[in-house]
Amino acid sequence: MCQRTFNAHALSTVHYKILENNKRNRKRKIIKRCRAMVQQTVQGPSAAYAKEMERLSAKESLLLAFKDAGGFEALIAGKTTEMQCIDVNERIVSLERLNPTPRPTTSPYLEGRWSFEWFGSGSPGLFAARFLFERFPPALANLSKLDMVIKDEYANIAANMKLLNLIESSFILSTRLSIEGPMRMKEEYVEGIFESPKIYEETIPQQLRSAFVQAASTVQQLPVSIRDAMASGFKIPLGGTYQRLFLISYLDEEVLIIRDTAGVPEVLTRLDPALLPMVETITEYES
Repeated sequence: MCQRTFNAHALSTVHYKILENNKRNRKRKIIKRCRAMVQQTVQGPSAAYAKEMERLSAKESLLLAFKDAGGFEALIAGKTTEMQCIDVNERIVSLERLNPTPRPTTSPYLEGRWSFEWFGSGSPGLFAARFLFERFPPALANLSKLDMVIKDEYANIAANMKLLNLIESSFILSTRLSIEGPMRMKEEYVEGIFESPKIYEETIPQQLRSAFVQAASTVQQLPVSIRDAMASGFKIPLGGTYQRLFLISYLDEEVLIIRDTAGVPEVLTRLDPALLPMVETITEYES
């Protein structure tokens, strides 16, 4: 009888110890899980914040490098040094690795008005700029701006030049864009438009005012069809003459970086405020 009582008591004690050990193990697991969750909560936002600060710093560094290199005016005139070029390219690579947009070809950020800051030899922006730049002596003309508007799968690149600070002349190159992948696009030239020069009357010297008024009066006497043709500019069909493939290696609300098949970068900065999309639109593309 005593033996049975002892065995029952021993078994009860062992069972109790097993239950207690199981409880302790469960508590330890819960504590470990809580610690892991706390560490993830603390480390996650901190790492994301650090990466974002690194991206903003890299972008600011690149924009400063453009200014130090003289901007696109120096680039077109051939005044950019090798040291400035390698410095800009190094900063471009640093920013590209922090690209926040995984599918830039279908991102709403892509559309809008952009200004060229840096471009390579195959760029349509360089083509449009040199079309004007090579036709006028540097002493008489200066390239005032080079912009691009992307909208509804088309891009219009406009090179604007001022002659003697009196006459503004523009050449607009229209291209068609098609999506080839998440980062890859194809660009085809459509047409070039050499716009009629614009003369700002308030900037004309007093001694030339009478000649300007007489010339304007003569133009008004021309047939309507000729005046309309002069107003709309001179169009050059370019369909099928040139096309190129390029990659969008970086895109955010302020900066766009493109690389052609040779790997030469083009960098553009946004001129109009970007709409902040909640969700990026996904468009079908051919692989």
